[in-house]
Amino acid sequence: MVSQLSWKVGGQQGEGIESTGEIFSIALNRLGYYLYGYRHFSSRIKGGHTNNKIRVSTTQVRSVADDLDILVAFDQESIDFNFHELRDGGVVIADAKFNPVIPEGSHVTLYAVPFTDIATNLGTSLMKNMVAVGASSAVLGLDINVFQEVVEGIFGRKGQQVVEKNMEAIRAGAQFMKEQLGENLQLMKLDQADGKKRMYMIGNDAIALGALAGGARFMAAYPITPASEIMEYLIKKLPALGGTVIQTEDEIAACTMAIGANYAGVRTLTASAGPGLSLMMEAIGLSGITETPLVIVDTQRGGPSTGLPTKQEQSDLMAMIYGTHGEIPKIVMAPSTVQEAFYDMVEAFNLAEEYQCPVIVLSDLQLSLGKQTVEPLEYEKIQIRRGKLVADELPPLANKENFKRYEITDDGISPRVLPGMINGIHHVTGVEHAETGKPSEVASNRNAQMDKRLRKLKQLKFQKPVHKNAKHEEADVLLVGFNSTRGAIEEAMERLERDGLKVNHAHVRLIHPFPTDEMLPLVQKAKKVIVVEHNATGQLANLLKMNVGHAEKISSILKYDGNPFLPNEVYTKSKELL
Repeated sequence: MVSQLSWKVGGQQGEGIESTGEIFSIALNRLGYYLYGYRHFSSRIKGGHTNNKIRVSTTQVRSVADDLDILVAFDQESIDFNFHELRDGGVVIADAKFNPVIPEGSHVTLYAVPFTDIATNLGTSLMKNMVAVGASSAVLGLDINVFQEVVEGIFGRKGQQVVEKNMEAIRAGAQFMKEQLGENLQLMKLDQADGKKRMYMIGNDAIALGALAGGARFMAAYPITPASEIMEYLIKKLPALGGTVIQTEDEIAACTMAIGANYAGVRTLTASAGPGLSLMMEAIGLSGITETPLVIVDTQRGGPSTGLPTKQEQSDLMAMIYGTHGEIPKIVMAPSTVQEAFYDMVEAFNLAEEYQCPVIVLSDLQLSLGKQTVEPLEYEKIQIRRGKLVADELPPLANKENFKRYEITDDGISPRVLPGMINGIHHVTGVEHAETGKPSEVASNRNAQMDKRLRKLKQLKFQKPVHKNAKHEEADVLLVGFNSTRGAIEEAMERLERDGLKVNHAHVRLIHPFPTDEMLPLVQKAKKVIVVEHNATGQLANLLKMNVGHAEKISSILKYDGNPFLPNEVYTKSKELL
């Protein structure tokens, strides 16, 4: 019996690899196991190697596993590409059709199962992935009936005969595998899960659901990996709530359309990746100077330019803070789990309206497309705050003057009205302006308006700007990260602690304005600070040095090959730096 293992299925894109992983993981999720799934896929529609690695555990997991217990291979390339991950005692279940081979002398067992032949005999070779699911269930000691509900949910609309054929393929795969296993039938039987119902979702779905819960009723966007699922989710859900999604001609149109909708009073978002955010920069500046709320999601991926569009990276950090020309107030936040992504999206809309500025929710490919077990969401915690949006009747304007939409205030936040409000008429322009919005290049006005805008975030209230696990008053090392590196850091931390080191962990959730007051005590009380991030130049480490100091203590663990950090990589490299 095992409490945790990792399973991977690999093959060519368009061969049913994704659906194999989905059926396998959904069934295990419904049994109450904790899961973490990560897909490797090529930047093309069909063809090219793809795989889906799923970690199964009786306790919470938030990162890709270091090694691999079971590899399900639909072609030899999947074995060649992934074999190095298999631990001693691991298992390869491969389609007998391609005469699979594994390296000589390895301590791994190969089982050739005729996925294609069994499926063809049952009616169509397309069901070979179901045969593979059945074979996997036999290795794990699962009752194949756990797949019945999943198969019905996926294929039910095609009729009961299709459902039964797929279940027959699962049963056939399980039976063949049981015969092959013989006395090893309980080889990797899983400990029983707790049976609790939990969600299992990718970060993009949580972001989209958070937008809905936060009151968003319009999205303007252009498709791009790895952000597209946000738009696809909302296309299905928004119409039922009276909202809509528009696919624009480009990201410039998407951002300006979102600004216009927010100006009209509709909570609106747009979402993209690094290349799209580059196109939005001028429009983000428009949001800043017109003090119009704007929520943008940036799902980071490998750059520059087209770069590695389907691979992991965290290199947009500096661009999101400093990319716009001129100086505007801006909030950049970075959830680290799927659950945080949901709640942070709700808060993004509140902050955008309260501080009347752009709010960028920073994700990365691993968080956006990685699939995690999520505890039930607490919708009763959700609050809608609209800041200084004027709801009461306005007094008449004297001498035909305009409303002071950009009134100089102590907190830097001016009263905001919606178009058409009686006595609320004012100018809106992208040039510098006076309190009524009328264009003005007067030096004293320029200073007053710039100072006013930049005052907004001095007293920013952001709940939990840093996720801390700091149980040591004096630490040998402080591990720092942001976004999806949290799980790998947490596991590395446990291993370092077992080695006798005192380790604290700080995961930065508010990137800008930087939470200096939260980070400074942690840095001061650590002998060494190691920043773990997916880029080549140590962007988060540089922000830490700029805002906190103590540069002599700070070292980096960097990875920018497109693959996510494994816990053992963080552990090993940390040991080297200590």
